[in-house]
Amino acid sequence: MNIVSKTLLGATCALALALPCQAADTLMMATTTSTQDSGLLEFLEPTFRQETGIELKWVAVGTGKALEIAKNCDADVLLVHAPAVEKKFVADGYGIDRRQIMYNDFVIVGPKKDPARVKGKSTSAALKTIYDAKAVFVSRGDKSGTHNAEKKLWAANNLSPDKEAFYVSAGQGMMATLAIAAEKGGYTLTDRATWIKFDNKQGKNNPLTIVVEGDKALFNQYSVMTTNPAQCPKVKKDLAKKFEDWWVKPSTQKRISEYTLEGKQLFFPNAGK
Repeated sequence: MNIVSKTLLGATCALALALPCQAADTLMMATTTSTQDSGLLEFLEPTFRQETGIELKWVAVGTGKALEIAKNCDADVLLVHAPAVEKKFVADGYGIDRRQIMYNDFVIVGPKKDPARVKGKSTSAALKTIYDAKAVFVSRGDKSGTHNAEKKLWAANNLSPDKEAFYVSAGQGMMATLAIAAEKGGYTLTDRATWIKFDNKQGKNNPLTIVVEGDKALFNQYSVMTTNPAQCPKVKKDLAKKFEDWWVKPSTQKRISEYTLEGKQLFFPNAGK
């Protein structure tokens, strides 16, 4: 699995007073690859640092791995997108104060020639068609939020493709999975934000296109929460509360809506809904 770590520093030295540089309050976040790959975190972090005085460090992995990092007390806060798994995480006592902050959707992408003839079908019909046609399908296979959503969609059709020859488990993040699908001429499920970033990067050379979208089953919710201090005493609870409050306040929600790529909005705020 590719793990992308990002550290953005915000401390300012008091040179005029000839004093040592004071370390800023630091918060460690475990998050999903889509918030990193889409560019959202780099877009928001300077505003977060300016408004809170907190230096935010993060590791971007699949949601499953992010939750494991928090279980091991190696993250103070989480920004993830697998609601059922997150709720269990809280119910099991590992997380507190889960709050939804934004959403986008998943899409199924595939070769522009669409060999399985799934374009325009419902998600259910498309997956059944891909399965019956034995068309190449590339799964993230990494217990991420996207992987969990994909497994749920297959299960809704009473299909288990895991051991089929056409089913490729990448075990990697979304960008890498899209690259594998492009190379193999396969289909895959992706969050729309990462797809927009990938499509923009590939330009006219992109062999993939969206074949299924707009289905209610493809809704993709993102939430923040804090690692439970009762389980991990070193969690910076006060800073974590500032972090969560920042994500749900109106000005941040507006900022999320303003993040676009090629004129396309990548995330849609929905705190408190």
